[in-house]
Amino acid sequence: MTRYLPTVIAGVAVLTLGISSLKGAVPQPGPIDLSTELNGAPVRIVVPAVWNGTLLVFQRAYQEKADFPGEVENRTPFLSSSRTLRDALLAQGYALAGSARTGWSVEEGISDNVAIVSHFKNTIAQPDFVIGWGECLGGVITLENAERNGGAFDGFLAICTPSSGTPRLVDHGLDLRLAYDVAFGMPASWGTPGDVRDDLDFETEMQATILAQASDPTNFGRFEFIRLISGIPGSGINPPAGMYPGALIGIPFHGAFEDEAELERRAGGPVSQNIDHHYVLTGAEKHYLESLGLDPEPLLEAMNARRNITAPPASRNYVEHFAEFSGLIRNPVLTVHAGQDEVYPVAGESVYRKKTKAVGRDHLLVQQYTSGPQWCGVAPQQEFVAIRAIDAWVRTGTPPAPSVFPDTMGFMPDYVPPDWPQP
Repeated sequence: MTRYLPTVIAGVAVLTLGISSLKGAVPQPGPIDLSTELNGAPVRIVVPAVWNGTLLVFQRAYQEKADFPGEVENRTPFLSSSRTLRDALLAQGYALAGSARTGWSVEEGISDNVAIVSHFKNTIAQPDFVIGWGECLGGVITLENAERNGGAFDGFLAICTPSSGTPRLVDHGLDLRLAYDVAFGMPASWGTPGDVRDDLDFETEMQATILAQASDPTNFGRFEFIRLISGIPGSGINPPAGMYPGALIGIPFHGAFEDEAELERRAGGPVSQNIDHHYVLTGAEKHYLESLGLDPEPLLEAMNARRNITAPPASRNYVEHFAEFSGLIRNPVLTVHAGQDEVYPVAGESVYRKKTKAVGRDHLLVQQYTSGPQWCGVAPQQEFVAIRAIDAWVRTGTPPAPSVFPDTMGFMPDYVPPDWPQP
């Protein structure tokens, strides 16, 4: 991927020409490479020698907590999703900042971002523009800051984000667990579909069992039932290349079990529910599963007989607070999502669009998609284009045109995501 980035930088020269500072001369406090701690989180801030006046505050993807023997937490602040992108952004004059948290740290990350902006302004310089951006979990923090702390930022960029909001995301995990339970039987030691055991470890307790099941070709139909009923990756009968078994049983199962266990600990109890769900398959999907030797009707009947799972109000309120999006964004928001994301289904973008439209804020939202074939299938050169686009938007007030995201770079400017599967 990285070999294309210089070409991309040259290719967006016309965009670069249009985003010089609109507020006059930019003070030049750099070069600075500062490591500190704010609110108990490691923070790094880098300002290049020639600064363009924009501060990019990054929130990294989900990082596991070191809650099992032999595990080590990654407490390194990320300035971007890759070193290649980081170096390209610094070369273009951006100041970069980021912090480090582990687990589903939306609550802490929201305040971390605001603290970074305040620290930068108080100790380094006054930015012309501040853009919050994040990937995966960091995108949840970004979108929530777009509603809570819009005054601290001029724009937002969310990459491969569960933009459905946390409640729908955890309910999606419940659907996967329930489908696995009716297809294979979930060991009691793992907990139940509605309440994962709080100290469950995917690698040592689950992985071998699921890999053994996936290695048996006679189980392909049952895993395809799990994929289709869960809406992974969002549409299409035939699984995308590489989906089975690795992509399907890797991060999606890890997230639905161990990661949700960590979230349950934070919330103080189970967090997911399915009382408003109704499990169905299309006629074509049923025919496909039958061609694999699986009768889906008994499995569907078993799932629909168990649409009675609820979460205690207190723990459910936690995931609604961190975070269910209202759509009440105050400043420009750009999202970029891979069309075949198996972890955070692209259908979540439909939910987010409807939320912003319902409250009259959809004019502040631009959504773009890539042909990336897996979770977070957004390449560094595509993120670079997206950052330049949101920067130009906040500087000029004009949303980026679809032509900024060409299909020759792997974007899908005409793509329309499917609706969220449940409800």
